[in-house]
Amino acid sequence: MSDTEALVHVEPDAYGVEGAVLLTMNRPNAFNALSESMLDALASELTRIARSDARAVVLGGAGRAFCAGHDLKEMRATPSLAYYRELFARCSRMMMTIERMPQPVIARVHGIATAAGCQLVAMCDLAVASDEARFAVSGVNLGLFCATPSVPLSRNVSRKAAFEMLVTGDFIDARTACERGLVNRVATGNELDDTVRALAASIAKKPREAVAAGKRLFYRQLETGIEDAYALAVEAMACNMMEASALEGTQAFIEKRPPRW
Repeated sequence: MSDTEALVHVEPDAYGVEGAVLLTMNRPNAFNALSESMLDALASELTRIARSDARAVVLGGAGRAFCAGHDLKEMRATPSLAYYRELFARCSRMMMTIERMPQPVIARVHGIATAAGCQLVAMCDLAVASDEARFAVSGVNLGLFCATPSVPLSRNVSRKAAFEMLVTGDFIDARTACERGLVNRVATGNELDDTVRALAASIAKKPREAVAAGKRLFYRQLETGIEDAYALAVEAMACNMMEASALEGTQAFIEKRPPRW
């Protein structure tokens, strides 16, 4: 088993869903902390999957937690400005891989998701949480404002809700996270995998090209003014409409039959 495979377990056709891939962070004794090796392993697997025919990705954690954020012991071992700049840039590149890959990524959250672990949830396109999950951007409690986690957090929840989390470091529970828009669905521990499976299966049934183009457009338009957003959306929909899957889907609707994708 390679170091990458040891740190991130990969399960194709997860939950019995063809095209769904389950990635499991595997540092349970460290609450799946994002060490340098873990960041590299995640980036490697996400990049590989992005180039594959996979249709949906589920990201979870082994053991009692989803992810506790950066590995603080590792961070303190090399206290230099150059090292910290490279570490946080490396983490940011891995996070951006999630947004840039064509497949929707679903966070499967149980236990805690703190600091960069909460950032990871916010970067995923979708999130399903156990009702026992808890979320915090708690770096401020250690004197370190969670600046990089603030980027996706403030793009998921309202400004005031995000800022409160950032300046207090307080935990919120799964229901509150759902109400604020950080996660999509909350399930009991026994129903978590069934809920994740249903979401992954729904995505996997859709035409891959349409989902990929839609995800790309979704994030591009979010970062622009409304006029530019509409211009991007017009071009994306026009090109999407020329795809074989869209032509077949609309024809099937007209003929009142299931599409043949």
